[in-house]
Amino acid sequence: MPPVKRKTLRKPQRKKQKGWSIYLKFAVVGLLLILLSPFYYGYILKFASATWYGLRHPGEDKNYRTYESFNIKIPKKYRIHGIDVSYYQGRIDWQKVKNMEEDGVRVSFAFIKATEGLLGVDPCFQRNWREAPKAGLKVGAYHFFRPKKSGLWQANFFLQTVSIEKGDLPPVVDIESLDGVSPAQMRKELNAFIIQIEDRTKVKPIIYTGLKFYQEHLQGYYKDYPFWVAHYHQPKLKLNEKDWKFWQHSDQARINGINHVVDFNAFNGDSLAFDRLLKK
Repeated sequence: MPPVKRKTLRKPQRKKQKGWSIYLKFAVVGLLLILLSPFYYGYILKFASATWYGLRHPGEDKNYRTYESFNIKIPKKYRIHGIDVSYYQGRIDWQKVKNMEEDGVRVSFAFIKATEGLLGVDPCFQRNWREAPKAGLKVGAYHFFRPKKSGLWQANFFLQTVSIEKGDLPPVVDIESLDGVSPAQMRKELNAFIIQIEDRTKVKPIIYTGLKFYQEHLQGYYKDYPFWVAHYHQPKLKLNEKDWKFWQHSDQARINGINHVVDFNAFNGDSLAFDRLLKK
């Protein structure tokens, strides 16, 4: 008899887990999209940067923190920052100034010295006034005021030197000392300067001064005019926020394209308030 063939018992096949396979594929694709996303890397880099900064600066106030590239502490409350320059800073590479940025802080505007007294013209003014706007910065010109001299003549001298155009910041009068005259005489000449500038440019000039000088000689006298106040190396300007537009909070900033330390400023307001300040 031929041998009887035995049937081979086959093990039952497991059903393919199609559902889990699809979910796994979706998970892998989703993970890859996250890992390849620039937003993911931006978040990771930001987190890593903040962690590294915290280790290097333990206990530092996060609202008044050191910015390594600028080499100064900067109050984080303000979003629009700028510098002011004169011949003291030498020849400036304005494109490098514009391109500098750290953690959202960049230079957006520059106040540039134009004149002083009745005869002084800053030797770097014309070049700075021409090149800074080319790099994309908003600019404003300032006059260093001498209370012993005629305010009217100083205003005319400034206006002969500076051509203020649409989109520029208002002209600035820099008043820092009495120069031996009484506060009343200083304000008399300052009034003459301000009136002439406003009449000729149709813009209210900005008044720059130090905090102490403001408190002793100017506070309460020029409520309708924007103030720019110097008060260095402090986490907060000790003035009512309604009383000022610009704060010069450091005189030791390091800026790419400038070979000397420079003053650093914050604007008190948002981008819409900044735009409203510009000459129309």
